[in-house]
Amino acid sequence: MKTSYLPSILGCLLSFSSMTVFADTDLKVEGLDGDVEDNVSAYLSSIKEEEYSTSLRFQSRIEDNIRDALKALGYYNPEIEFTVNSDNDNPSSDNELIVNIDIGEPTVIYESDIVIEGEAATDVDFQRLIDESKLNLGQIVNHGHYESLKGSIRNLALQKGYFDGEFTDTRLQISAKRNQALIHLHYKSGERYVFGATSIVGSQIEQKRVFSLLPYKEGDFYHSTTVGVLNQNLSSSEWFSTVSVEPDIEGVGEDKALPMKVRLAPQTRNQIETGLGYSTDVGPRGKLSWKKPWLNKYGHSVGASLVLSSPEKTFIANYKIPLEDVLSDYYLIQYGFKDEDDNDTNSQEQNLSFERHWLYDNGWHRSMYVRVLYEDYIQASEEGTSTFVLPGISFSRVRSRGSTMPMWGDKQSINVEFGDPAMLSDTRIVRVVGHTGWIRGIGQNHRFLTRLDAGGAFADDWSQVPPSLRFFVGGINSLRGYGYETISPEDSNGELEGGAYMATSSLEYQYRVTGNWWWATFIDVGDSWTDTPDWKRGVGMGVRWGSPIGPVRLDFAYGLDADDGDQFRIHFTLGPEL
Repeated sequence: MKTSYLPSILGCLLSFSSMTVFADTDLKVEGLDGDVEDNVSAYLSSIKEEEYSTSLRFQSRIEDNIRDALKALGYYNPEIEFTVNSDNDNPSSDNELIVNIDIGEPTVIYESDIVIEGEAATDVDFQRLIDESKLNLGQIVNHGHYESLKGSIRNLALQKGYFDGEFTDTRLQISAKRNQALIHLHYKSGERYVFGATSIVGSQIEQKRVFSLLPYKEGDFYHSTTVGVLNQNLSSSEWFSTVSVEPDIEGVGEDKALPMKVRLAPQTRNQIETGLGYSTDVGPRGKLSWKKPWLNKYGHSVGASLVLSSPEKTFIANYKIPLEDVLSDYYLIQYGFKDEDDNDTNSQEQNLSFERHWLYDNGWHRSMYVRVLYEDYIQASEEGTSTFVLPGISFSRVRSRGSTMPMWGDKQSINVEFGDPAMLSDTRIVRVVGHTGWIRGIGQNHRFLTRLDAGGAFADDWSQVPPSLRFFVGGINSLRGYGYETISPEDSNGELEGGAYMATSSLEYQYRVTGNWWWATFIDVGDSWTDTPDWKRGVGMGVRWGSPIGPVRLDFAYGLDADDGDQFRIHFTLGPEL
């Protein structure tokens, strides 16, 4: 009688399988650190933990992944050993697979044959890529650096207009026994393309003014960054709702001149914006703005805005006339009316100004102007009307790096204006106002803000100077812990009369609590005075939120030199920090 052992064998295998299915395997890699450890971990991460086992097949799979990871960083001769720790008496307990790695000697670059041919051979940008590629003689070969250099050469060629460029030799050869690598990378750039004729369609503005926005001349070397600048210039003009700039590859001739096609669509003739806000300094505030971004084919624009709050009502209208350099040079005619009834000031102020503006490449904005000021006012016990014709000049610059809550930024401005009876002013006056502010970050979680404002009005007859030319300080953007513009010299009745000078400074530290939320602590010092300053101090803490529409600030401030019972203030506002 024949006896079959197959059912018994299968039964044993199934029994063994059922006993070990519950056992898990832990994988532990030893002997690595730094970039090598990170790369091996990245390669092994493609294997799911539930696939871990102590089998020889799995060990072979792990070894292949490790060797590939090490080769990518220049280690071709590693020694890899496996050790299995398991509890034979308890099949359901965890097993541990330990991989010990000795990466061995690195493979270094023995020959680096990197050649750029054609017009790009003398292009410093290509040479800089090669110098910074980490593919020089004696360096450890890295496959990522090799592929990165190839990609960088292609991208740079496209950016700078070497559209006919191609690689003629791309070889990375490895002699694992000798630990040597040989690199052959030859790129033939061909001729560099230049900007050809530019055609503009769809513009409602005369061609001459649109062409002034081009940051290149016909025949200049092509660069994709220059095309980006053109897109930005056209958008910044605010004349167009859509902007499309495309090279016309099919129109290229033997001279490698690349025609440019610009397609535009007119901006909406009228734009209206409304806004609501709140600040503890002025209470609820509403704003209505209207703008006509283009009035005629010359690109003139007109706009107006109305801002209403309890202490102030402001209306401003302007007419802008762009000059030859549309974005940088323009005239501005502006009329403004302000009705203020706050503290001891009751004033109706009208300004008509004629301004010339220049925007420089270094970020500075200069304006020269003449403004006519007429003001009907009551300031404390003084009452009167004033007329001034004030020529002036101002310089300003704002810079920042980052988003809503930048880690680096600064702002500077200075304004000087002059009036004289010979020019129809009530009295001779020179008025100077300056501002500087800085934001600096340390790491990702610490920010420091500092600010200094100062001003002075030098007049022959101070009694002829209206409130708008005097100085008042206090409030969220001035001296926290005090009411809005409640600090100035007082007359014999204890009423505010405005100062001839002012200075305020602030130092603030912020710490990121989480995300876009920051905790802040600060100290402010300042005063407005005519004879001698009596410095006021404010300290406090606050919360900052980098909202999508701008920084939101909530401050709890204490005026160290405020009147008893009036030391504590809450300041809340939305707007830029500088």
